[in-house]
Amino acid sequence: MNPKLEKVASTALQVCIQQTEVETGRIRNFEKAARKSGESHEGIYYDDSDVYKALEAIAYSLKNQSDPALEAKADEWIDKIAAAQEADGYISTFYSLTGLENRWQNMDMHEDYCAGHLIEAGVAYYQSTGKRKLLDVGIRMADHIDKTFRQANRPWVSGHQEIELALVKLYKLTEEERYLELSDWFLDQRGRGHGVGGIWENKHWGPKYAQDDVPVKEQKEITGHAVRAMYLYTGAADVAAAKNDDGYMNAMKTVWEDVVYRNMYITGGIGSSGSNEGFSVDYDLPNERAYSETCASVGMVFWNQRMNSLEGDSKYIDVLERSLYNAALDGLSLQGDRFFYGNPLASNGQHSRRAWFGTACCPSNISRLVASVGDYIYATSVDGIWVNLFIGSQTNIQMGKVNVPVEIKTNFPMDGVVNIAMNPEKKTTYSLNLRLPGWAKEQPVPGDLYRFEGTAKEKFTVTLNGKPVEYTQENGYITISRKWSKGDIVQYSLPMEIRKIKSRNEVEANRDRIALQRGPLVYCLEGADNAGRAWNIVVPANTEFQEVEYQVLNERVMAIQANVPVVTVSEDGSTVKTETKSITAIPYYTWANRGASEMQVWLPTKVKELKVNY
Repeated sequence: MNPKLEKVASTALQVCIQQTEVETGRIRNFEKAARKSGESHEGIYYDDSDVYKALEAIAYSLKNQSDPALEAKADEWIDKIAAAQEADGYISTFYSLTGLENRWQNMDMHEDYCAGHLIEAGVAYYQSTGKRKLLDVGIRMADHIDKTFRQANRPWVSGHQEIELALVKLYKLTEEERYLELSDWFLDQRGRGHGVGGIWENKHWGPKYAQDDVPVKEQKEITGHAVRAMYLYTGAADVAAAKNDDGYMNAMKTVWEDVVYRNMYITGGIGSSGSNEGFSVDYDLPNERAYSETCASVGMVFWNQRMNSLEGDSKYIDVLERSLYNAALDGLSLQGDRFFYGNPLASNGQHSRRAWFGTACCPSNISRLVASVGDYIYATSVDGIWVNLFIGSQTNIQMGKVNVPVEIKTNFPMDGVVNIAMNPEKKTTYSLNLRLPGWAKEQPVPGDLYRFEGTAKEKFTVTLNGKPVEYTQENGYITISRKWSKGDIVQYSLPMEIRKIKSRNEVEANRDRIALQRGPLVYCLEGADNAGRAWNIVVPANTEFQEVEYQVLNERVMAIQANVPVVTVSEDGSTVKTETKSITAIPYYTWANRGASEMQVWLPTKVKELKVNY
């Protein structure tokens, strides 16, 4: 993942900066708002949020590696943001430039959504640099919102959730209880008939569009807009943990099962419907017209990390990893300069990455996720260190009074060998908990939406300093409890077999089809590797697959190859020829980087599923 961090720092962030500052009016809007000279607003009413997300991505990038020029650019933006803030703490360039008398009149105008991203950026920038100017802007806006709504007991339902999770971050940093109470208050407003004047009332979707049909603690199924849902449930999980609230906890478990058991793509993407950018009905998971917004996959990472913190069960990290390595990472090109908004699982060549979007939430969102991936590798408890993701990294973890430097060295997911070095400053006792991924124990995802065909031949192994070590297993983790010494090295070897996946028969789009997976990576067939075609192959049940080192542009990957029947039709359609040819499958996240091309994740096992002409 380190090359991805470098891409974000060197390329994706520079694209965000260029677009935000030069190509669009996002920074100019802050300059105009500060001047207060009656100038017009440029762009869309929620564009401020993209500035804040870009700043958050910059903060994480600076945490990974010092960059004085990048920090200076961030400071320049922050000065302009601070200058645009109103005297009472309110900040929105749209309303500052179009009429402050109209603020807080329409629940769907994203005022609190933008505020949430402001707060997240302020917290991240303070934690990375120690500078609190942006944080103070966020605090003033949070205080303004609290006085306007919670303290005044004025009903308000956020049209686009985000403020809830941001307020918990602010609470954790400042230890000010009112921010936790405000987050809880926002959650409790939903499902009580307050949601008027918003898009979910004005269009045919109804309150379910914004998860406002029943109170959060009574919700049992995933509905509506996927990104709004993920941000809402991340905030609810945060409040559940902070307040030990069983109501939120139980609702989150139930809704999570509805998502993962019936409404999630094999890539970890969610939200199949483009009409509402979200969910339709159970098992409706079309491939070519899959919406699967990048931001929704980013939200899946957020939510599943919180659920893991709540319950300590590795199944949540299994889903997080799947979303991260497949549906979310697919949103960023290999060169770091182009993006996907939606992430289909099949294409006849009509899909291509874009340099930017009118609604540009995805570029800055995937940038901030990749730059912050270090936050998802480890977790800690009073007496334990938890390794959730297998990414080369270094960190320092405090176990009681002892500092424990930890280093992971690995070539994962090219191979499954993970070396973990423990270097406590003095001998100390604690537990090391290693996630045993579902894909390493015959379960591609929790539940039975997807299943492996056949049985794995390989098993995981774990050694300490080159010798077998005793361990226990619980909640999907391998636990080694002992007194650790400087220089102890655990080698954890995970099976990286090529596995065939089937889905439940209720998923109509996947009937008589298989998907391929190796480790956490889902694979696809792309025309660029297969004579321009990806829809004219059949994968019989007895097909044997081989892994081979390969490159997609400059990205070194492990590809999958096989000899299978390939069907061609003459130009006049008079003859059909079937030949056995070698095909090459590549990791899904690498497709659409070499021009427009056919692509499929779910490969047909019967001739009737072929599409050889359009």
